[in-house]
Amino acid sequence: MKICVIIPAYNESKTIAGIIKEVRGLGLEVLVIDDGSIDDTAGISQTSGAIVLRNQVNKGKGASLVQGFNYALSQGYEAVITMDADGQHSAQDLPSFLKYADRVDSSVIIGNRMSEARSMPLLRLATNKFMSWLISNIAKQKIPDTQSGFRLIKRLALEKMNLKTTKYEIESEILIRAARLGLRIDSIPIKTIYRGEKSQINPIFDTIRFFKFISKELWNMPS
Repeated sequence: MKICVIIPAYNESKTIAGIIKEVRGLGLEVLVIDDGSIDDTAGISQTSGAIVLRNQVNKGKGASLVQGFNYALSQGYEAVITMDADGQHSAQDLPSFLKYADRVDSSVIIGNRMSEARSMPLLRLATNKFMSWLISNIAKQKIPDTQSGFRLIKRLALEKMNLKTTKYEIESEILIRAARLGLRIDSIPIKTIYRGEKSQINPIFDTIRFFKFISKELWNMPS
């Protein structure tokens, strides 16, 4: 299976090189979407062996992922794996995604951190559990960790989904769109890594944006 690992990045010059080198060490191609960084994220990524697409201004995680998906489709990749650029995802988990994708006919495979969540900050743990309960009910599929950005998405799903969000809601939108298309979503356990990194999520604006998105989805939810 021809796979591309997509990493959206904004000012991640401290961590991006190590992630790229680990992923490439597994024989996988890496695409970094530099989302208007003001540091040298783009240059370091290119030097480390990644394909780099650069936005002149910050467009948001969702817009960057859609840009990456469109590139992957245009290049004939059979699936993509999305990873965060801040070091919270371990490249050591990538073989698990690949083995599962070869063995099971799932369109979306999510990395589930909830089975090993002791290092996760309490507020984030509670938020993730609530979000996962909510999105699972909308999607009508049990998804233990809907907020995990570490996931494999097959080409069939990418071709069928019409993604519209541009910020952090993208992770919920992907799952809802896939579920409404009748596509199978599975989860596999992954490592939970937290080193006290500061989240780039704005607790006010991103929360308001998320609930606006969810309200629309609930309104349009099939009866």
